Amino acid sequence: MRRVRACACYQWSTFAPGHSPLLRVTTYCSFTKKASALHKTSNQEATDTQAREERQEIQERQDTGRCRIPGAPGQPGVKGPRGDDGLPGRNGLDGLPGRSGPAGFPGPLALEVKNPPGAPGDNGYPGEKGYPGLPGDNGLPGPPGKAGYPGASGVDGYPGQPGLPGIGGGNGDQGYQGERGRPGLPGLPGTPGYPGGPGGWAPSRGFTFAKHSQTTAVPQCPPGASQLWEGYSLLYVQGNGRASGQDLGQPGSCLSKFNTMPFMFCNMNSVCHVSSRNDYSFWLSTDEPMTPMMNPVTGTAIRPYISRCAVCEVPTQIIAVHSQDTSVPQCPQGWSGMWSGYSFVMHTAAGAEGTGQSLQSPGSCLEEFRAVPFIECHGRGTCNYYATNHGFWLSIVDQDKQFRKPMSQTLKAGGLKDRVSRCQVCLKNR
Repeated sequence: MRRVRACACYQWSTFAPGHSPLLRVTTYCSFTKKASALHKTSNQEATDTQAREERQEIQERQDTGRCRIPGAPGQPGVKGPRGDDGLPGRNGLDGLPGRSGPAGFPGPLALEVKNPPGAPGDNGYPGEKGYPGLPGDNGLPGPPGKAGYPGASGVDGYPGQPGLPGIGGGNGDQGYQGERGRPGLPGLPGTPGYPGGPGGWAPSRGFTFAKHSQTTAVPQCPPGASQLWEGYSLLYVQGNGRASGQDLGQPGSCLSKFNTMPFMFCNMNSVCHVSSRNDYSFWLSTDEPMTPMMNPVTGTAIRPYISRCAVCEVPTQIIAVHSQDTSVPQCPQGWSGMWSGYSFVMHTAAGAEGTGQSLQSPGSCLEEFRAVPFIECHGRGTCNYYATNHGFWLSIVDQDKQFRKPMSQTLKAGGLKDRVSRCQVCLKNR
């Protein structure tokens, strides 16, 4: 209360009219000192007289409306007795933590008693990011990845070849009759000519070909052709693992004499060997069946298995035409048919070696069809049919399936000819 009254007097004296700034400051200092003295004098044993004087002085100052000028300081008073202890003040704020002191020496109980280790503490906060480590070794290859998405469409290919000629269209409607033209100039009458006589035969140009019977009988040359020689139908030979084929339409495929090894081999030392190697010869065969035991035949027993042939000469060219159908094709205009047959393409045997026939040659048109139309002979003088022997024939192609995927099909005995192309050998008319 005393502190509040001192402040109230200060405020009144500060705003009182007629006081100078020095007086206001002096009054403030005087009241402040007295308020401080009153605050410090909390002893209840102080004389009531002094308290009443102070209250009376303050009351007089409030009543007069002004503060008097303080006098000179008095002599210090006698130290009064110690006052009663005041009420406990409020708890102050916590001070700042002090510095850590040095570790003390272990006490006697700590040296004797060994406490068991405590439970593991909580995990600390993650440490700072470390420096990058050294590159590791290359790992093992991973499993194959999934298939990627389909790639983009490729660039358009080159234009295909021109297609086959289309079927001829029907006859168009008859047109309107045109206007009558102007009459032309009369022409000069021509002199009638005399009829010419029949021309003579052109001299023969010596076209030769071989005809094979596929039987043990020597074939006859077609009408108008002359026979040059007869022999045995050699298909191809194989020596040192290499095959050399004969065109069945050429005279070289018709040997005058037969032998299971019709050739020999010679080396750089001017030495030749006959039937001393594992070489082969292949001959066009007949329809003679194999022996009951399927054993090789030798000697004169080979004769019924070898096809006979004849070499013929004709005055004009001779070709083979293939229909790729089950019907025999017609010869081109100006050509005449000589014989018809089945389209024989190629053949393979031991060691996957073989040769083929030119489809324009009459040797590619055999009169008789057999799945394997040839027999294999060895230098030791034996012949037989083996599982490695294969015949290849031209197959039929339906008109509406020319550019489609072929359908797989297996043909067995009795229906083998259903898919074999037919052919005809044609002779050019004179």
